[in-house]
Amino acid sequence: MVIVPDFLIKRIYQKGSLKAEDGCVCLKLKNVLGPGFISGFNYVKINDTLFKPDEVKFLTNGQEIYATNLSDDNPISFRLGQEGLLVLKGHENCLVEGKNKIEIEAMNPEAGKVLLSVEDTI
Repeated sequence: MVIVPDFLIKRIYQKGSLKAEDGCVCLKLKNVLGPGFISGFNYVKINDTLFKPDEVKFLTNGQEIYATNLSDDNPISFRLGQEGLLVLKGHENCLVEGKNKIEIEAMNPEAGKVLLSVEDTI
C-alpha cells in the first residue's frame, strides 16, 4: 500500500473552485502528484451535507463518469496535470458564505482509501 502524505493530497483540490451551479455543487481537482487511477468516490461531504456515490459525477478529458460506475476493475486514469470537475447533484444550499469544509474520500487501486480534507471560502 502506498502512503500519500496529507499535505500532498490537499494540493489536488483547486482552491477557489467551489460553487453552486444549475442545482449542483461543483469543485475542481487537478492531479499534481503523478500518474494514477481513481477507482471510486466513496463520498463527498461539504459542511454537514453528505453526497453519496449516486450523487457524484466526475467530468474529465471529455468524459462524464458517474461514481457508481467506478471500481477496482473499472478505474479511470488520472494523469499528472489532468484536471477534473466533481459535480454533486442537489444540496446546493449546503454552501455557506465564508469557510466551507470539504471532505472527499476517493479510492485508488494502489493506495486504497485516500481522504482529501480542505476548506474553501465563498
